[in-house]
Amino acid sequence: PLTSLLLDGVVAGLSGVLVFIPQIAILFAFISILEDTGYMSRVTFMMDRIMRKVGLNGKSVVPLIGGFACAVPSIMSTRTIENWKDRMITIMVTPLITCSARLPVYTLLISLVVPNRNVWWIFNLQGIAMMAMYLFSVVSAVIVAWVFKLILKSRERGYFIMELPVYQMPRWKNVGFTMYDRSKTFVIQAGKVIIAVSIILWVLASYGPPKRMRAIEQKYSNASFTAQKSATELQHLKSTDQLENSYAGILGHAIEPAIRPLGFDWKIGIALITSFAAREVFVGTMATIYSVDGSADKLDSVQDKMKHARNPNTGLPVFTFAAAMSLMMFYAFAMQCASTVAIVYRETKEWKWPAIQFAYMTVLAYGASLITFQLLK
Repeated sequence: PLTSLLLDGVVAGLSGVLVFIPQIAILFAFISILEDTGYMSRVTFMMDRIMRKVGLNGKSVVPLIGGFACAVPSIMSTRTIENWKDRMITIMVTPLITCSARLPVYTLLISLVVPNRNVWWIFNLQGIAMMAMYLFSVVSAVIVAWVFKLILKSRERGYFIMELPVYQMPRWKNVGFTMYDRSKTFVIQAGKVIIAVSIILWVLASYGPPKRMRAIEQKYSNASFTAQKSATELQHLKSTDQLENSYAGILGHAIEPAIRPLGFDWKIGIALITSFAAREVFVGTMATIYSVDGSADKLDSVQDKMKHARNPNTGLPVFTFAAAMSLMMFYAFAMQCASTVAIVYRETKEWKWPAIQFAYMTVLAYGASLITFQLLK
């Protein structure tokens, strides 16, 4: 059991996130260059007039751009916005921006269903899909901000004052340090959550009601049942039965009726629950589930295991194009981040705002996912 815990629980969960360090480092590098050159401040000034049309102001640009890295420090940076209404709208829409925690989820799902080939000679199809998700998040944030502009009442008149720094070359030492520091922080913070979640998930996926587990052992010790099957096939069938009847399987099956219209099965349901702690936990959860499942022992990566996953009832792939796009839509909107909920409470000093934020994002996530799957299936 200890070896299985380390290999199928901790290692499988962490490895699913560590492979995405290069993408995260590059993201933080570009944000650092924009800040170091002084260009970010000018963007803030130039965007003020445009941002006011949707209920924001120029200073909202910095938190929104920072949201591409992480919503938590971005929401903290809204303290520089003096106007209450502008600040509240910025806080409410910043989590919609595609953060670095969504990057592993999108990368995994896009690699499953989007062909890795070039279009128009220079553009990669998977890259276009990723860019589309980033642009979609910006458009979504702008539309939701405009809606909040109509709903929230202003408490005081807003104004915009700031000092523009001179243009300068970025200090590459600072850029390198930022890449290293932010990537390390991301991995450490995510790692703590992922290790805890992976261990809990391994326990839930490896154990179940004793009566059910004994019935499975008796089934596979029956000579008449095992006579016509190879050892490899028996091991696979037994692992699948044990996972489905484990505590994790019971939990997944309990929510499956609600998520089936979205194209999700009970295994994805488990990942949706565990990834509320942090979105990137989805990748580690899927790695852990498919490792415990034993359904693709010879395959090297989470992508391979998920690509070969089949629905036992229909025999069709679990991760079809429609299901993967539906899942991406869900993660584009859903508040799958406990840290963001906590920081919104800390910044607003009341639970009303994180509750409203969680509710509207969940409704948007379910609706967008449902529409996407029903249109594409």
